[in-house]
Amino acid sequence: MLSEIPKKTGTFQSYDGTTIYYEERGAGRPIVLCYGLACLINHWTHQIRYFSQNYRVIVFDYRGHHNSGVPADQSELSVDALVKDMRALLNHLDIQQASFWGHSYGVQLLLRYYDLYPETVKNLVFINGFATNPIRGMFGQVMGPEAITKVFRAFQEGYKLAPQPLTALWRAAVLNPISIPLAALAGGFNLSLTSIKDIEVYARGVASLDIEIFMKLFEEMMDYDGTAVLEQIKVPTLIVSGTKDGVTPASHQYAMQKKIKGSELLRVPYGSHCTQLDLPEFVNLRVEKFLAQNLYN
Repeated sequence: MLSEIPKKTGTFQSYDGTTIYYEERGAGRPIVLCYGLACLINHWTHQIRYFSQNYRVIVFDYRGHHNSGVPADQSELSVDALVKDMRALLNHLDIQQASFWGHSYGVQLLLRYYDLYPETVKNLVFINGFATNPIRGMFGQVMGPEAITKVFRAFQEGYKLAPQPLTALWRAAVLNPISIPLAALAGGFNLSLTSIKDIEVYARGVASLDIEIFMKLFEEMMDYDGTAVLEQIKVPTLIVSGTKDGVTPASHQYAMQKKIKGSELLRVPYGSHCTQLDLPEFVNLRVEKFLAQNLYN
């Protein structure tokens, strides 16, 4: 039976004055968890509970997300801005080196983070991630990358003309009860494994996000290419892939594993895009083994 580890919360001012919110639990070697685009801390709930028993687990909200602030200069909504926030978080907490874990878009951010600050990274865990534009292969053959891009661009243009109606439509669509089974059908979740409560919390979090911020960061995600960083990685790396992930299929994780020397690939049977929510015990035990093997205990 896992004990309940008290949560400490805090904020700090990042490099440009934007307020960044964070939480930490436990003591010992630090682990920093980075969620996906438009996600929230809840995506790591099982890992936080498990690993805070023996480690210092740190989670935070990206700028423009939830409890963190929105930058005064909208151009400071970028991959590099989020990465600078992560570095500022380590400085604020007086951490010299940590284990960094990313889910989905969080993996892109960690590639850029490693590119800039490799000396602060002890090891890496990539879950359902990608190095470059993930819309290639997204949702299988239902929609090609060009179609997804066109839909996104059309939404951008529509927002410029009618921001309020489009915002209302966005929130209604996300919160619509049918959105959960549709997300599962697309490979975002495995409804047989993931708690409906966790998915509902996620949906409310997405709906609360400013749509302009989402669009800006989604464009950043499509434009960033961290492929060149993969061959530079010199620290132990575990790559986790879900066999039922239709959002960022296994081809993304295979590509990363081939380029990161000595990296390990874990294929999770029945895992969706959120394997850490689908099968947390399986994922946690495997990550714990990875940490032990790499003298991180």
